[in-house]
Amino acid sequence: MNMPASSIFDDLDPGDALGEVLFGLIMALTWTVGSRLVLDEEGLDVRSLVVATIGGNVAWGIIDAVLFILGTTFYRSRRLRLFRQIRAARDEATALAVLTKEFPVEGAPLSAKPADAEALYRSLLALTRRSEPVKLSLTKSDLSAAVAIFLLVSATALPAVIPFFLIDHANLALRASNLFLIVLLFVTGYAWAGFSGGRPFYAGMAMTCLGLFLVAIAIALGG
Repeated sequence: MNMPASSIFDDLDPGDALGEVLFGLIMALTWTVGSRLVLDEEGLDVRSLVVATIGGNVAWGIIDAVLFILGTTFYRSRRLRLFRQIRAARDEATALAVLTKEFPVEGAPLSAKPADAEALYRSLLALTRRSEPVKLSLTKSDLSAAVAIFLLVSATALPAVIPFFLIDHANLALRASNLFLIVLLFVTGYAWAGFSGGRPFYAGMAMTCLGLFLVAIAIALGG
């Protein structure tokens, strides 16, 4: 039996991937909706809009990928620091206090008991004492996930600009572009519900409204 080919997108959590798509759609909509506001007064330079939309998403795709790498590095360095802090604790009570602060149980199910939490902390402490801290560097999967982030944010500019290559009338193309992006906001929310267990239709509507609200804020602030 042939195994399915792996993809760089396999290294990115589905929720994170959909979040990047949402971000890219909001970026593209900010350009297209903002252009619609000045269309009647100043006219529309289609070439400039296409270049700005693609360039803006590509730039933010690079920024988002770099931020992902930095965040991953910070998270792993923090875990290593915590590991060493527990190993260096002067006594068991101090080590357990570090674990309690790092992994609070306030959000645990109501059925959880203090004794259960203490048992968990003691298990973690025993595991920490039996292991040696290892500094983890970036992996191939991390780099693949960063590339996937860049591609997702960059690619979401394509639905925004495709209508301008298919429709000669700038005003009509811009309307089609905005409609296409809004539909994709709904589709993104609909797909998100499939991973989170929510109601697809309501999630799609909520994502659409949230996206348009964020676009309105970006335009109002001159973004």
